Amino acid sequence: MSIRSEIIGHGHYAPKKVLTNDDLAKIVDTNDEWITTRTGIKARAVVEDELNSDIAAKAAEMAMKTAGVSPKEIDLIILATVTPDNTTPATAIKLGAMLGVNPGVPAFDMSAACSGFVYALTMADNMIRLGQVKTALVIGSETLSKITDWTDRNTCVLFGDGAGAVVLRATEGKGTAEDTGVLSTVLFSDGTHYDNLRTTGGVSTTQNAGFVTMDGKEVFKFAVTSMPQAAEEAMKLANITIDDVDWIIPHQANIRIIEGVAKKLELPEEKAIVNIANHGNTSAATIPMTLSEKIEDGTLKKGDLIVLTAMGAGFTWGGAVIRL
Repeated sequence: MSIRSEIIGHGHYAPKKVLTNDDLAKIVDTNDEWITTRTGIKARAVVEDELNSDIAAKAAEMAMKTAGVSPKEIDLIILATVTPDNTTPATAIKLGAMLGVNPGVPAFDMSAACSGFVYALTMADNMIRLGQVKTALVIGSETLSKITDWTDRNTCVLFGDGAGAVVLRATEGKGTAEDTGVLSTVLFSDGTHYDNLRTTGGVSTTQNAGFVTMDGKEVFKFAVTSMPQAAEEAMKLANITIDDVDWIIPHQANIRIIEGVAKKLELPEEKAIVNIANHGNTSAATIPMTLSEKIEDGTLKKGDLIVLTAMGAGFTWGGAVIRL
């Protein structure tokens, strides 16, 4: 028998304030058609009086409710984010207190940008399989509006705020691709691309958060290569092929990237789940938000075999295979 990390709960949350493409056209020189055709984004939510911890807590509470577990049953919290409430301590620690998790439960933030949820899922899965914890809360939550330059039309049209979460619990499996839970994960990074997607500030550089800046062409070129690579390596580890896959949930960065990833994997486009239109790119939150929304609306069902793949600043990238 093998220990697997089964997803037993899911949650998502988006702030109430919505900025449409028409709203942005009043701020910068752009229009709805230009944004939609190039990115697939129609609107994005942005926080007003909420912190990252606030929106993360809402997604986490939904995840625990759908899992049927109390905060006292959680024995690990990992929050994937690049927009923490404070530089230190980790927002995950604050989140644990907000949720009522037992004192002493390990909690930490994971900074891997848009790959953050896959990184966090990997860490939680490893700790569960090692027997260190039984029930883990894994969240991707971002307030990217706080590091968006709203005068830069190349970036401000892309990003939004939101949070997604899952509850993982240790379960027994046979160690085969027929098991339920996390079947495989792979992680990568390459710092030679550091300047192609980053913020303009930081604690040791400017002493302020700065704004997101990127070389769009380089990001696109790398994403449509690295995301399929990560997916393929994760599938190989799980001993499955693309023909076995029911769905792929790619990082929701740009509709053209999503289409490019599906084409590279030779996967029918209808099997690539997309929810970017109303959320934009929410970095580490995109995959768990999409996963939760699509479980809630019935698109994703028990037993479905799903591939996750993402690429983010730095560059980081990674993939996972899960069975619901």
